[in-house]
Amino acid sequence: MRIENHPLPAISAGTTRQITSLHFGHAKSAQKVYIQSSLHADEIPGMLVSHYLRQSLLALEQANAIVGEIVLVPVANPIGLAQDIQGSAFGRFDLATGINFNRAYQYLTPALVEKLAGCLSTDATENVALIRREALAILAQLQPANEAAALKKILQTLAIDADIVLDLHCDNQAVMHLYTGTPLAEATMPLGRYLGARAVLLSVLSGDDPFDESCSRHWWELAQHFGSATPIPLGCQAITIELRGESDLSHELAQQDANAILQFLIQSGHIGGTAAPMPEALCQATPLEGSEPIVAAHAGALVFTKNTGDMVAAGESIGDVIDPITGAVTPMISSVSGVLYARVARRYAQHGMRVAKVAGTKAYRHGNLLSM
Repeated sequence: MRIENHPLPAISAGTTRQITSLHFGHAKSAQKVYIQSSLHADEIPGMLVSHYLRQSLLALEQANAIVGEIVLVPVANPIGLAQDIQGSAFGRFDLATGINFNRAYQYLTPALVEKLAGCLSTDATENVALIRREALAILAQLQPANEAAALKKILQTLAIDADIVLDLHCDNQAVMHLYTGTPLAEATMPLGRYLGARAVLLSVLSGDDPFDESCSRHWWELAQHFGSATPIPLGCQAITIELRGESDLSHELAQQDANAILQFLIQSGHIGGTAAPMPEALCQATPLEGSEPIVAAHAGALVFTKNTGDMVAAGESIGDVIDPITGAVTPMISSVSGVLYARVARRYAQHGMRVAKVAGTKAYRHGNLLSM
């Protein structure tokens, strides 16, 4: 294992932070996997999964079973990890800018189109290598304006030339679910099966440039721009893994999830050996545009009558919002049929607050599809 430390710019005298990446296998090889955890720094299950991945990857490296390189960043956000406000973790947004740590990554397609014009060939392998070199060159020229932007540049640079990118997150209260690009659906389903995902949510453009999309989106956009005469494969399979809920943290679950990821990497040819048989799929992939964010019609106490993982029919209530002053009881109605895959952990809602998400099968939403 090779350890690299990537310093962040000091924002105040006497303080320094860094991102640490762990490199297993063979650097500068033809194959690469990148895995990071806790980009939203208060989402801890990914850290524990990374702990068990590290142990397994060390053993696999010693057995010379890693094909290419696997990069693991167990703590992707030291800035957010230090944002403790009077005993409450605040790791989703940068306090200095108010920007979500999983938004506002570099959208590379326009610059790549300009740089690649007249340079691509009829050899798909050569095109992949060229696109990766140019993407790295674009990122190298960035001059981050603040510490959070510097963090995003480091993470995107570490991941941009990887075949597979896995970004480990969790929700408030949730079942296992995944987000990925629509063109990557078929290749992602084996991971969903190994992990036991209850929802796989697809989009070609979710909005606000999240980390996973910044690594994969330009591949299908470049292929569309340059046309079929110029072979450009899907050079990066980027997936956000939502490891259930914030409190779903145990050695057993983390070991189970780490093993599922390793089986996927064996199945996809990045680790030698024979993968375990894939379990039956627990869901079909559905459009992120079909996922309904259910909102509270008014302020009040939240009383859920449906649990995460329950199937919900269109027109069915998942619970009630109760105004403690007026006594009004308002059912929270789903307008789509699907699995209730996530809900908030709080039990008091402000008016208009998103309180749950149901994975519907038919696309109907537009614009920014992700929560803040």
